[in-house]
Amino acid sequence: MAGKTIIIYYSHSGNTEKVACMIHKANGGTLCTIEPEYPYPKEYNAVLERSKKEIQTGFRPPLQTKVESLESYDTVFVGSPNWYNTIAPPVATFLAENNLSGKTVVPFYTHGGGGVGNIERDIAKLCPQSKMLPGLSIYGSDVNDAKIAAWLQKTGGCL
Repeated sequence: MAGKTIIIYYSHSGNTEKVACMIHKANGGTLCTIEPEYPYPKEYNAVLERSKKEIQTGFRPPLQTKVESLESYDTVFVGSPNWYNTIAPPVATFLAENNLSGKTVVPFYTHGGGGVGNIERDIAKLCPQSKMLPGLSIYGSDVNDAKIAAWLQKTGGCL
């Protein structure tokens, strides 16, 4: 991929972070984690309860994360866990608050059996003036370098 690349992601359990780090290792670029101002609880059911309410109401949690010079990047990898068939609310906040017009957006997401859901559609809605490349949907325990490398090659990523 030509130009500067940034890998932006939110990870709660660590699976999405693993994928982001593998993309970074294989493709280079800047690695940036999305941090909500008010972190999600560690307890699984409490996370489910909070995230479900946020998604149902369209709430976008405030973020600690600010990316300097986002306009200087040409390619933006966007990573999220699949929560209720969509992106995690912190990712929705980031995409709503940052103009990615004219950039190439490459989604990746981890799941525990939910697959793609509406993730690519929802990212495309938040990035209407961006070029979307095919995303990577990966089951949390299936995260490995070979799958990441094959996907990057398919999307035109540099290895």
